[in-house]
Amino acid sequence: MNEEKFIQQNIFGKGEISEEFSKYFIGTFYLNPLTNKEESPISLANVTFEPGCRNNWHIHHAKSGGGQILLCTAGYGWYQEEGKEAISLEPGKVIVIPANVKHWHGAKKDSWFSHISIEVPGEDTSNEWCESVNDEIYLNL
Repeated sequence: MNEEKFIQQNIFGKGEISEEFSKYFIGTFYLNPLTNKEESPISLANVTFEPGCRNNWHIHHAKSGGGQILLCTAGYGWYQEEGKEAISLEPGKVIVIPANVKHWHGAKKDSWFSHISIEVPGEDTSNEWCESVNDEIYLNL
């Protein structure tokens, strides 16, 4: 999907490049927070990936509860859990990621992609950022 068509579909807005998290991504991504800590205990953000952009393998740890939910809203992307086949993402797809599962997500090589990321509340939650998704894995999808 090209940028012009993507912008028309991306109803939650692209947001800004996030310098804070850029070290955990290959390529350019944008972050548009939809809630803030003072208003809601649940963190929601629209994350936009340029074509070819993906985040590193990572784990949302929790003693109980926790995890992440992805609501795919625009463009096309990938989601993969460690040891499993990658899942193609498109608008309307919902991915529920249990706590303590190593995974990654991002845009397809030739498409912009956007999802709303929901951090599921839990006990003793933390994020562990791991190694990048190497080109051998990504380019063969």
